[in-house]
Amino acid sequence: MPYLVLDLEMSGPDPEYNEIIQIGALLFDDNWVEKGQYLTNVYPENEEAFTQSAQKVHNLTLADLEDAPMMYDVLPELEEWIINQLGIRKLNPTTDNTPYLRDVVICGQSVINDIHFLKEAYRYEKLKWPFSRVLLDLHTLSYFVFRILKKNGQPTPKGLSLGAVAGYFGFEREDTYHNALEDAKLTADCLKRLFKLGDGFVPGV
Repeated sequence: MPYLVLDLEMSGPDPEYNEIIQIGALLFDDNWVEKGQYLTNVYPENEEAFTQSAQKVHNLTLADLEDAPMMYDVLPELEEWIINQLGIRKLNPTTDNTPYLRDVVICGQSVINDIHFLKEAYRYEKLKWPFSRVLLDLHTLSYFVFRILKKNGQPTPKGLSLGAVAGYFGFEREDTYHNALEDAKLTADCLKRLFKLGDGFVPGV
C-alpha cells in the first residue's frame, strides 16, 4: 500500500472558495522506501480569492504563479507521476487511473484539510477521486504516541504542530515561510520516526 505524503499551500482557508496554489508530495512504498518527489505551483482560477493572510504564510504572489499550470492540467500530471514512480505500466494512457491509484494512502499533517481542498479540486474539474479512502494523519498519530510516552515518563513535544513534532525529532524548516515540498519532507520524516517508535513498542512494558 503506497504512501503519498502530501502538503498543499492555498490561496485562503475555505476549500469551496479558495484554491490550491502549490502541491508538494513524496511517494513511498509500503516499506517507507522513497520512490520520488513532486512539486508544482498552480495558478488559481479565482484570482479574487487570493488572500494576503495566506500569502504571509507561503510568500507566494500571483506574479510568482504567473507561469504555473492550471489545476485541470496538474491533477492528471500528478496521477501520471504517481503511476510512473510506482513502475506501473498502463496499456492505454487515456483510461481511468482509479484502478492503479485506489491503494495509494494520502498522508499529511492535519491531512483532512488538504484532502478537502484536493477533493474540491477534483469535483470542480469533474474528475473522479482515484485514491484510497484510508488516510494517515501525523497530528492524530502524534497525539496517541506522545500520550503513551508521556504516561511512561518520556519527554514529549510541547505541541502537535508540524514544527513542534519535527523539532522533537531534530528536524526544522530551512525558511520561515511554508513550502509544500519542504513541509511534505518534514511530515514524512516525522511519520517514519513515529513508525520506528511503534516498531519498538512492547505492550505492558
